[in-house]
Amino acid sequence: MTRDPVSRAVLWKIDETGRRETADWVAVEEPLEIRVNGESLAVIMRTPGNDLELGAGFALTEGIVTTIDAIAGVTQCRDGEGAENNVVDIRLAGETTLDTARFRRNLMTSAACGLCGRASLEALAIQARPVASQTGIRRSVLQELPDRMLRAQASFGRTGALHASGLFDPAGELLVCREDVGRHNAVDKVIGRRSLDGAPFDTTILLVSGRTSFEILQKAAVAGIPIVCAISGPTTLAIETARAFNLTLVNFLRGRGMNIASVPARILDI
Repeated sequence: MTRDPVSRAVLWKIDETGRRETADWVAVEEPLEIRVNGESLAVIMRTPGNDLELGAGFALTEGIVTTIDAIAGVTQCRDGEGAENNVVDIRLAGETTLDTARFRRNLMTSAACGLCGRASLEALAIQARPVASQTGIRRSVLQELPDRMLRAQASFGRTGALHASGLFDPAGELLVCREDVGRHNAVDKVIGRRSLDGAPFDTTILLVSGRTSFEILQKAAVAGIPIVCAISGPTTLAIETARAFNLTLVNFLRGRGMNIASVPARILDI
């Protein structure tokens, strides 16, 4: 059974008429345990739904595997009554192995305060190479993408509390959209879905609903997505990453305006 990403909660509503008890939709946030070949590897917070895609995308973008072919399968564990629970198990294919101790150290290091931008880029260079794709998108089409993604954000419409990531083609067609309480989780879900479908990334455009940080650009670089766009602004390391890996980075994509921080040639008619 598919888990609902939103839930009703009783709360107090305060306005000019006074105070009253009411119920409203809120986004669900729960932990998800990631296992590899049955061994616990990480626990992340996420919005339930599309957990298999999230597991596959996480495995790819965090370096557990280097290609989707290294994953033999992703399954959702179930409780004693057969209901899906908050655990996914990634089964590695063939002779693929993982040094879980080293991975945990790397995961803790990458999330630690004080890790410098240069070290982050050097670590990413092990997983990714500069994107060679010359895919472009017309400015007029690019400006339509936020509205197209918003119309696909069913849970955001009910809660106002979820991030979204959308993958588009150069004609502006929405290929896949996913929501989550975490921007990075939404990106992993999109990358996971596309990878499980065996579809390429070199002609796609990624749009995220919030800001662009190093983590978002890291995942795009690993997948080979040439154009990354966001409704809000970038961080300094996001810009450095985009330039280092030849990604086009567009921020403040609102109305008829936008800022382009890297490789503007992929945005046509500017």
